[in-house]
Amino acid sequence: MGWARTLGVAVLCALGSLQSAGATTTPVLPLPGPRPGGAACELFLHRLPGVGPALCQSAQLVPSGSRSQKGLPLYWRDVLPPSLPQEGAGLAAPLRVLVVGAMHGDELTSASLALHWIALAQKAGQPVHWRFIPVLNPDGLLARRPTRVNARGVDLNRNFDTPGWEHDAPRHWEKRTRKDPRRWPGTAPLSEPESQFLHAQMDEFRPQLVVSIHAPYGVLDFDGPHDPPQRLGRLRLDRVGVFPGSLGHYGGVQQGMPVVTIELDHALRLPPEAEVRSMWRDLLRWMDVRLLKDGALGQAKK
Repeated sequence: MGWARTLGVAVLCALGSLQSAGATTTPVLPLPGPRPGGAACELFLHRLPGVGPALCQSAQLVPSGSRSQKGLPLYWRDVLPPSLPQEGAGLAAPLRVLVVGAMHGDELTSASLALHWIALAQKAGQPVHWRFIPVLNPDGLLARRPTRVNARGVDLNRNFDTPGWEHDAPRHWEKRTRKDPRRWPGTAPLSEPESQFLHAQMDEFRPQLVVSIHAPYGVLDFDGPHDPPQRLGRLRLDRVGVFPGSLGHYGGVQQGMPVVTIELDHALRLPPEAEVRSMWRDLLRWMDVRLLKDGALGQAKK
């Protein structure tokens, strides 16, 4: 029986050697998890001009937890400054900037520009906490034919809770737009999940600057405190005023948050890369002079 025990030990040792050799040549690798931004890119990439897979993936968009009228995730991305001030260090907190694209779903380049700027923000090195919402209206953007309005036919840029909305917004729609269905303000302020989400961000994040990207009028607009930027790239300042339920009215006038509204030249064709960077540099210069070095950082009204 001693020889059988010896043979069994030898067989077990041989099997162990084979398993060790196999483990060396074919290691067991962990299964890859979902890539940040992967789901968002699968959803939006085919619709966004001037955005390739690498740029979209690098944005690393994540679900915010809120959803559109049709149940699509509302994605965002926070880009933090290189270093945050330690508590008690006496250093100012970073400037909070909220960037919003595709409030109108048929303004495709507005979402594209936001994604390009996420990449640039990661290299900026300024004391700024950026929060990007590249596609506020995914239902409109992903409609068979992209639409300005959301899935319930509401213009989100007429749906914010501005003073006298109940009287002024319907009247403006009827008299000034002649009941243009593309500019319907909805049945009540903040009636839509998308406008509710953005309103919550403005209330919780308390941005000291809001940048709202649109197309295709080719101008730069501004509402709120501080001297406005005179130009961003080729876009020149042309203040068009506010109207009931608009983001500029709510944020800039009512809440005291500077609102820069960018109107790109084209809704379907992104400006050249040089122009994308030029607008970005001009925005940073203006922020540096008017906000970062301005003592009063445009603290929003409580």
